[in-house]
Amino acid sequence: MITYKSNEDFLNMKKAGKIVATIHAELKNISLPGTKIEILDKKAEEIITKSNSTSNFFNYRGFPSYICASPNDVVVHGIPKNFTLEEGDILSIDVGCVVNGYHADAALTYGIGKISKEDQKLIDVTKKALYEGIKLVKDGQKLGTIGNKIEKVGRKNSYGVVREYVGHGIGLEMHEDPQVPNYGIKNKGFTLKKGMAICIEPMFNIGSADTKVDDDGWTVRTSDGKKSAHWEHTIGIMEDEVCIMTEL
Repeated sequence: MITYKSNEDFLNMKKAGKIVATIHAELKNISLPGTKIEILDKKAEEIITKSNSTSNFFNYRGFPSYICASPNDVVVHGIPKNFTLEEGDILSIDVGCVVNGYHADAALTYGIGKISKEDQKLIDVTKKALYEGIKLVKDGQKLGTIGNKIEKVGRKNSYGVVREYVGHGIGLEMHEDPQVPNYGIKNKGFTLKKGMAICIEPMFNIGSADTKVDDDGWTVRTSDGKKSAHWEHTIGIMEDEVCIMTEL
């Protein structure tokens, strides 16, 4: 179901978004070679608790953690346990929280220590695709136009554009209609309107776009073991502006 929001509702989403952005900044600072990935989850829990918000990841459909931590070939939904960061790794963190019933959600990918030029390009291009998509968000826009732009950025750089996992509407629930694919046909698909909020979240792979799921039922990996990057923001279509809710 789509939640249509007032300015007060969007204010709560902005508050949630600032907490999410703070978590990302803190986790990036402590994501160093030798860091156990469980430490990142504990830090996110601490920030959420101190901010008087609640986690929308912990126990969501049984998910056991406050963040998704997805290193290297993990595309999305990685469980933060039994992994120690090493020089040259890349790490995607996805996290969200709720303020007064309203959700925000964001993901980013960064390198651990010194990383290869190939991996840095993957991170940079995936981020670029997100922001190219955000530029197109407006009242009356078709989601096919946004997805088409994101897909073109990925394919221009010969990346596998993940299709099984997509963005989503957000508001009173973390996942609402509509689905927001990272592919599409210009001027086709769902029409965005004022009062809506969506999460755009491209996932690009160095190799194949195909994925597989680990036995834990959560961890999604690239089918060929090559690295993946994931970027996401919560974007609100307010009465007088389009706002990225999850930036500091």
